[in-house]
Amino acid sequence: MSRFTLEKGNTNIPTSAYIELENCFRRIATLNEVIGLLHWDMSVMMPSGGAAARTEQLTVLKISVHEMLNDPKVGALLSEAGETLPDEPWKAANLREMRRVWIHANAVERELVEALSRACSACELQWRDARLNSNFKSVLPYLSEVLNLTRQSGVSKAEVLGCSPYEALLDEYEPGAKTDFLDRYFADLSSFLPSLLQTVLEKQGKQKPGVLPAGPFPVEEQRALGAELMQVLGFNFDHGRLDSSLHPFCGGVPDDIRITTRYTDEDFTQSLMGVLHETGHALYESGLPRDWRYQPVGAARGMALHESQSLLIEMQACRSREFLSFAAPLMREAFSGSGLEWDVENLHRLYTKVEPGFIRVDADEVTYQAHVILRYRLERGLIKDDISLVDLPTAWNEGMSELLGICPPNDSLGCLQDIHWYDGAWGYFPTYTMGALAAAQLFASATKDLPNISEAISEGNFSPLIDWMRRNVHSYASLFGTEELIEAATGRPLDTADFKEHLLVRYG
Repeated sequence: MSRFTLEKGNTNIPTSAYIELENCFRRIATLNEVIGLLHWDMSVMMPSGGAAARTEQLTVLKISVHEMLNDPKVGALLSEAGETLPDEPWKAANLREMRRVWIHANAVERELVEALSRACSACELQWRDARLNSNFKSVLPYLSEVLNLTRQSGVSKAEVLGCSPYEALLDEYEPGAKTDFLDRYFADLSSFLPSLLQTVLEKQGKQKPGVLPAGPFPVEEQRALGAELMQVLGFNFDHGRLDSSLHPFCGGVPDDIRITTRYTDEDFTQSLMGVLHETGHALYESGLPRDWRYQPVGAARGMALHESQSLLIEMQACRSREFLSFAAPLMREAFSGSGLEWDVENLHRLYTKVEPGFIRVDADEVTYQAHVILRYRLERGLIKDDISLVDLPTAWNEGMSELLGICPPNDSLGCLQDIHWYDGAWGYFPTYTMGALAAAQLFASATKDLPNISEAISEGNFSPLIDWMRRNVHSYASLFGTEELIEAATGRPLDTADFKEHLLVRYG
């Protein structure tokens, strides 16, 4: 049951200024949805020859949104509406979120928005080829332009927000987050995880290792299994799709959600968990309040909570023995498998195997945060110009050696593996760690409130867990800040305690 109590207050009639703002932001939200779907198409279906036209389309749309937000009339309406705040909490919070979006947009000149849009589109397209051929030098000029423009955007926003340029970029993904806040989390985890990793490796070294069932695993059969389990989780294919792309993601809009993963016919386990991870994102989007669709307050509350919902599904629920006891027969049937390697215990050993690896999205729970810490250090250094972009591959490899004791043999397994920087998403990576902490804390509270959740998952019933998240997280959208929402749902502010306890119980 939600711990929030909302006072209704007076049912005053919203000012005409507020009503006009709602109409304006509805149009903006609709255009942003179109931008998102065009990005999905560019990653999944667009032929390579469409790149120039797509860049132009995206640029024009982004400029249109920017111009709408920078219209002096919007600033005047915000001031007028703010003189008499609506008594209704959702409207007051919506006005607050409108102002935040407006501040970000007005801090950056139109020319910079256009230049950054074009640079990101060109860089992302070049990144695909560079990653395929492990050729960082080929994308370096494009990434250099993205970084230069991103720095300019960060500096402009920092002046308005009163923070560092990196924090201004971070604020786009997690409103209000600060580096000292993140540094405390990372310091705590950095002191805890290395010894745990050593303990787990020694423990697993004495145990019978998991054996990957023999392939090949045809992509179409992998897709069918993923789609079946998505429906078990509650995904509605009347309002969504499953496709493949170079980098897994969840996009689209709440009524038309687009999930992608990447496949290899040698191993079905990673692509399947990728699908379940992205389905967690999708369930959050579909659970947002319909009454506030197209308004800032109706959007997801930052990427930390978004990542918490995907990691809650993938890590907390779907790597559990309970889920695998349900899924093992479905996996065996999907690939016509037989033998002990399809047993629950073997699959559980596979899905909870801890081993330092090169690829973040394939990392286990114990080593994953090292991947995030590395990217956090690097992107802060690059934004501050403490690290030269030409030295990124070397800095990356040195960081991997320090944090995980391994060195990527090529840049595809190193600094080219993630799309984020090449697509202009600087300041995003820390939200993965915040999401992991929140996932553990929310799951612990959900199972405390509803002790039957694990038993239900073992039967393929995710309704108790998803319903709890709907009541305590999804339904509030951006009505409250991340910290406020987590404290209300779990009874305390976000911390590392439940995450560490989860790792100790599962792996220690």
